[in-house]
Amino acid sequence: MSSQFMTNEEIVQAARRHLAQGPWDYLSGGTESETTMRRNRLAFDRIAFRPRVLVDVSKIDRTSTFLGHNLRIPVLLAPIGGLQNFDPEGGVSVAKAADEFGTLHVVSSATLPALEETAAANERAKIYQLYIRGDWDWIKGMLDRAKQAGYQGLCVTVDSAVYSRRERPLISRWSVDSTRDPQNREWQAKVTWETIDRMKEYFGGPFMLKGITTGEDAAIAVEHGVEVIWVSNHGGRQLDHGLGTMDILPEVIDVVGDKADVIVDGGVLRGTDVLKAIAMGAKAVAIGKLQGWGLAAGGKDGVIRVLEILDEEIRVSMGLLGITSLDQLNKSRVCPAEPTTSPHEMSAWVNMPEGRIR
Repeated sequence: MSSQFMTNEEIVQAARRHLAQGPWDYLSGGTESETTMRRNRLAFDRIAFRPRVLVDVSKIDRTSTFLGHNLRIPVLLAPIGGLQNFDPEGGVSVAKAADEFGTLHVVSSATLPALEETAAANERAKIYQLYIRGDWDWIKGMLDRAKQAGYQGLCVTVDSAVYSRRERPLISRWSVDSTRDPQNREWQAKVTWETIDRMKEYFGGPFMLKGITTGEDAAIAVEHGVEVIWVSNHGGRQLDHGLGTMDILPEVIDVVGDKADVIVDGGVLRGTDVLKAIAMGAKAVAIGKLQGWGLAAGGKDGVIRVLEILDEEIRVSMGLLGITSLDQLNKSRVCPAEPTTSPHEMSAWVNMPEGRIR
């Protein structure tokens, strides 16, 4: 059935039909006024393309590599807590989708099933994302489990020292915590750069910091030997009134240079968004909301279909830009522009006026 979806807009509509109000609000909303979430979309809409013509684009290569692993398109599946609220198999469905399509799944420690079961669901490389929920002995225990389960990389989310007020689910009187393992968040508030150093040394594999939103913190991360800087504001779900991630990306790229890979998430809904991020210097993007909508719409096959549609959008846009491989993208192919639509979490689709499917 998922193959019948022609656009990701249709997938979002199907997800809305399948989800109760609480899980829908948790997935689709942001924090407080949702200003940060809207700015994520606005930042993409402020970028326009500069296409070149009369180029042979009969063969277009969308593949890339990340941490030495081949990707069909430069789109990672971001860590999402509570995936089981969108599909009974939760993380297993997403892991299978990543395997079948050909990308990397970053598995959240705040989702179900257990990290071992999710890891066993596919043969591709996987990255484990950890929220700190205990002392150093607890952390070591979780890192040991991740290594034994075969996770090749570790991601630590650093923008969640304090859990935010996400008003859509608050109004719904619904909490994702009621559907997953207990989340003792007091430990997250105590995490410092010293903690990061200890974790990086103990785990030993590629290390990613998710939630960097300033050049200053990107510079510190590089000094601490972090291999991947993940520009993210949690999809507008943590600090409100922040900048859009694509507004932040240039200062991070300027600081990091070639000392680390940089990836970005937040408001990625279209293949054109992916190309804009690559042109601005990102190694890859990650999708959260769009991943969750695909999962709610059709389980594993829904996530695969989301990625297939992004792949097709990327192919078409690359051809019309006059490029045949992603390494031809750079800042010369983009320019500033005025947005034409009011930004919101679905404003990349013309038939999704604000509030239509809340």
